[in-house]
Amino acid sequence: MNLSKHWAATLDDYAIDVAWSPDGTLLAVASAAGGITLYDAATGAVRHSLAGHDDGTNALAWMPAVSVIPSTPNLSANDARRIKNNPPYLLASGGQDGKVRVWDAATGRQTAEVKLGTAWVEHLVWTVGCLIPSKPGIDNDGVRPIEDNPLYLFASAGKKLFAIKSDGTVAHTFPDAPKTITALAGRRVIPPTPELEVNAERRIEDNPPYLAAAYFGGVCGWNAATFAAEKEFSYGNTIHALTWSPDGRWLVAGCQDNAVHLWMPAEDNEFHMSGYETKLKELSFSRDSKWLATGGGRDACVWDCTGAGPEGREPLLLPHTARVCAVAFQN
Repeated sequence: MNLSKHWAATLDDYAIDVAWSPDGTLLAVASAAGGITLYDAATGAVRHSLAGHDDGTNALAWMPAVSVIPSTPNLSANDARRIKNNPPYLLASGGQDGKVRVWDAATGRQTAEVKLGTAWVEHLVWTVGCLIPSKPGIDNDGVRPIEDNPLYLFASAGKKLFAIKSDGTVAHTFPDAPKTITALAGRRVIPPTPELEVNAERRIEDNPPYLAAAYFGGVCGWNAATFAAEKEFSYGNTIHALTWSPDGRWLVAGCQDNAVHLWMPAEDNEFHMSGYETKLKELSFSRDSKWLATGGGRDACVWDCTGAGPEGREPLLLPHTARVCAVAFQN
């Protein structure tokens, strides 16, 4: 397979994090020196250079676009206007200064800032907000207002975990984790299909947005809408990476002991694949949740996660001459 280079850019230090905007038009790149650059995804032209964080930027996260569940012709004019004027142009960053900053990518201006303490802010993840069907008596438009279902940015600093609104307000401070939080992963509400729209309210309430926070010894699950504690998943080592499959079926951890560990929360099952060359930091699911790509050595492994799952199956191997340091499926 031959890949063609579209453009290249040079930073003042190594790239510590990169993130595509949800609409695919911008690439945000954080330099270890602290600055953040927004590039035009098609041309590589610099759209904005952001100040970033003193001493260094650690993490980037784009606010997702607001969606409507389900699509409904009687969406109120006010809610429709809010959706139209809410493009995915807010970028959050976390740094070694213990701060979270929010940037307007359209103007390059900082719109919010919150100091979370002295520990580095190392992990950020947004929950996916939706307009969801109203219960009888709430309104006449068939959807709940955005204010009743806000987007939260979850940020970890040391053992601490926070839920933050886009204006920088801390909405909730969680109990301290047993150990330093090493990874975060958010599971979105799974949209109902058109034929199930009549049951959309039930499905969403049975399948709330879900946040998983990893630390040495396991993963703690939280309801990302109510902040209530959900399941805990035990694991006797450090977890370096964490991801949900897009369909919400699998929670996957990349581990210190050269292994991948998978949980199926809905079925209380778990699976384990070991034997990697190195500790596991690289995970990516295909959009249809069928394939899981992992690093952990000089081969990128691609596992089939359909049916009973990948345990006991042989992965597809994509060999390299050097250690794989990142894996990502196309959108």
